[in-house]
Amino acid sequence: MSSPAFRPDERLVPMRLQRFLARAGVASRRGSEDLMTAGRVCVNGIVTTELGSKVDPACDRVTVDGVPVVLGAGATYIMLNKPAGFITTMRDPHGRPTVAELVPTRRYPGLFPVGRLDLDTTGLLLFTTDGDFGQALLHPSHHVWKTYLALVDGILEDDELEPLRRGIELDDGLCQPARCRLLTNREIRQVYSGRPPAYTTFVEVKIREGRKNQVKRMLSIIHHPVLELHRTQFGSLRLDDLPMGEWRELDSSEVALLKDDAGIS
Repeated sequence: MSSPAFRPDERLVPMRLQRFLARAGVASRRGSEDLMTAGRVCVNGIVTTELGSKVDPACDRVTVDGVPVVLGAGATYIMLNKPAGFITTMRDPHGRPTVAELVPTRRYPGLFPVGRLDLDTTGLLLFTTDGDFGQALLHPSHHVWKTYLALVDGILEDDELEPLRRGIELDDGLCQPARCRLLTNREIRQVYSGRPPAYTTFVEVKIREGRKNQVKRMLSIIHHPVLELHRTQFGSLRLDDLPMGEWRELDSSEVALLKDDAGIS
């Protein structure tokens, strides 16, 4: 995991509670403030919502949703293999299933998803408590590649992908060039159980942007609507054999690779 948020020999002095939570890796500074105002943070057993409150890390006991918080734990980084049917949000006012139900929010109460996957899109979804890290991965200037596997309607020929490779025009502007290829029969057998539906094609699409429904819209424009969509890779991070609906923490080398992908230290 990431290095501790403080030096072992650093003198601990009273600090604002939201700063303490951020340094402990619970959430970003803004996310920590949201946890406080929601009444989820206690200091010495007392719910603390005042943003100017201070704590002494040497003697005060801080909990979030009843879970003790200590300095030095560092930020958390998690990968989920998202199933279909879950909204990419941590709370839904309409009570619909959300990805928050699939990750350890009690253990890491400041988790938030890095970007979004559509309701019916499956695959790799990142979560973190590190706000700067999440924003950097999504910032357009950092151009982090995302890889999708799409099952599309109709028999798609390779030359039909040329508009996507050049940069196709959507209703919200010109897309950056995508990397696209058709899957071989052997690859299809590895990723799809059973016999694919008749008159369908599997295509891999890599993009560096994150517009809403982008891959679906790109393929629809070339008259091959997406039937199923699955994200297999985010930057250097691969989903590999993580079971559907399961999550795991990233190790320090994986976090370092993602930071390198985004050009951040």
